[in-house]
Formats: sequence, C-alpha cells, structure tokens
Amino acid sequence: MRLFTALAPPLDVLHDLDAACAPFRLARDDLRWTHLGAWHVTLAFLTEVSELQLTRLMPRLERVARRHTAFSLSFAGAGAFPSAGRANVLWSGLGGDRRALSELAASVSAAARRAGVPPPDDGRKYRPHVTLARCRAAVDVGPIVEALSGYQGQPWTAEEIVLIRSRLHDRPRYETLGTWKLRPVPPEKP
Repeated sequence: MRLFTALAPPLDVLHDLDAACAPFRLARDDLRWTHLGAWHVTLAFLTEVSELQLTRLMPRLERVARRHTAFSLSFAGAGAFPSAGRANVLWSGLGGDRRALSELAASVSAAARRAGVPPPDDGRKYRPHVTLARCRAAVDVGPIVEALSGYQGQPWTAEEIVLIRSRLHDRPRYETLGTWKLRPVPPEKP
C-alpha cells in the first residue's frame, strides 16, 4: 500500500488559501488544480508499505509524536517545481516554525527507516509545501507565483501526525490509517 505521513491544516485555513487561488483557476485551465480536501503538508512519503512494515511503523510514529511539541505554521507565498518558468507543480510554501516542522519530518523519516520503510526522498532537503496544481507538460506559472508571493495565510497549530493511505485513480483518494497527537504547547507562566 502507498502511504505518507502529513500534517492536516484546519478547514478555515484551507478555505482562506483556496480563496486566494480561486481567480487563477478560472484563468488557467491548463493546470490540474488540486482540491482543498486533499491539501496536506507531507512529512514523509513512504511509497509501498507491507502490512508487517505498517505494524512496525505505527508505534514508532506514536513515539515521534510524544517527543515533539505542537507548533505554529501558516501558508505563505508560492513557488513551483522545478521552476516557475517550466513548472510541473505549483505550490504554496509555509511560514511559522519551520525548524520544528523540519525536525518533525526528520524524526518521522527516521522512524520509517527503523520500521523498514525508508522514504524514497531520504537524504534530500525537506521542502515543505502544499500542492495547489499539477500539469503534465511544463508550463510557465510565473505570473501566479508572483501574484501569490505576498500571500500570508492565517496561523494554525500543527497538533498531530496523520498516516494516510493513497489510492491512485483519476483523482487520488486518501484514507487516514492513524493520527498521533503531538505534545501540547505548555501554558505560559504568568
């Protein structure tokens, strides 16, 4: 089964980003726009995972969650892979506590390796984003990236790791297999 781990932003945050993208959807039908119901921040993509590996992975993800404290994020700006002038993927980036996000992603990847499921992108720099649109042939999305460069979404708290099964069809279908709460942010002392 194809699995990945992710953070799931709250709906109001997703609706805000969706509203910022709405004008571009009408103007750019050459892009396959993703649906906000599928928007997530991937921590680690795990490709094919056996049932045995899954049983080894789940308790490790629980331990990772217990070691990390919830942190604040927000969607910010836009970019494209591999570049805005020849894009296959249009994305929104993240602001907020990116260090905590990178540390969590590294811990999740290490847990996957120990479970026998090394992520295929292991060793590459972690580039957190949410995919807004894809296209088969490279296209210029520079005007969209520029228009969204000043976008600053509302802050939200990343509170849990989600393990998701992805089934590829015309549109990917996601099934949540588990969620693990991060440690709550300690209350501020008076």
